[in-house]
Amino acid sequence: MDNQTTIGQLKDIMKKFVDERDWQQYHQPKNLAMSISIEAAELMEHFQWFDQQRINDELKNPETKSKIADELADIINYCLSFANATNIDISDAVIKKIKHNQSRFPIGGDHQGK
Repeated sequence: MDNQTTIGQLKDIMKKFVDERDWQQYHQPKNLAMSISIEAAELMEHFQWFDQQRINDELKNPETKSKIADELADIINYCLSFANATNIDISDAVIKKIKHNQSRFPIGGDHQGK
């Protein structure tokens, strides 16, 4: 579905979800930024203490992969709500950041994937 659904459509779906529940009062930038961080920590818990081989094995388990996908979805949903609350165009922001990083980390440079 990634190649069929636009970011704008996802933002609209998230806005409708929030509006239907009258959650705008809770979806302030500070709260959403904190929620993104909390959900990111929950995603990290799935990898804590595991070496790369164990992580690869865990990702082959459909139940584990589903739990990880749920955490990723939570992060993305909060990011969509954050973008809605702050009127940030996600596509524009991502493209600008990639262009910035291209100049900051040129091909063949000594940057170790940072």
